[in-house]
Amino acid sequence: MTAAYLAKLNAEQRLAVEHGCDALTETAPLLIIAGAGSGKTNTLANRVAHLIVSGADPRRMMLLTFSRRAAAEMQRRVERVTAQALGPKVGAMADALSWSGTFHAIGARLLREYALDIGLDPQLHNS
Repeated sequence: MTAAYLAKLNAEQRLAVEHGCDALTETAPLLIIAGAGSGKTNTLANRVAHLIVSGADPRRMMLLTFSRRAAAEMQRRVERVTAQALGPKVGAMADALSWSGTFHAIGARLLREYALDIGLDPQLHNS
């Protein structure tokens, strides 16, 4: 798939972004390890957007980071790249990426959602 939105990526970033997108159901997981300033956020945002463009269901994705600022930036980038790739067809695609946030926020959400199943009171929370 030749996509204009991938043109700004270097060769290594593009390999990571396109990893397994032609066979979504048979693709092995991908681990990206890179140093500060190497473009990890951009690569991950483009990867998520490319998966969505390739037909992956964004409701089945989880995008985690450590800070709220990074989580918000990652979400914005995914929305921007997806909109660039799909144009007016993007609709609610970006909104469907509901499992995006910090490790702590998603962990707290999972605890609330499954509280009864693990013997916790779902109404208890720390302020």
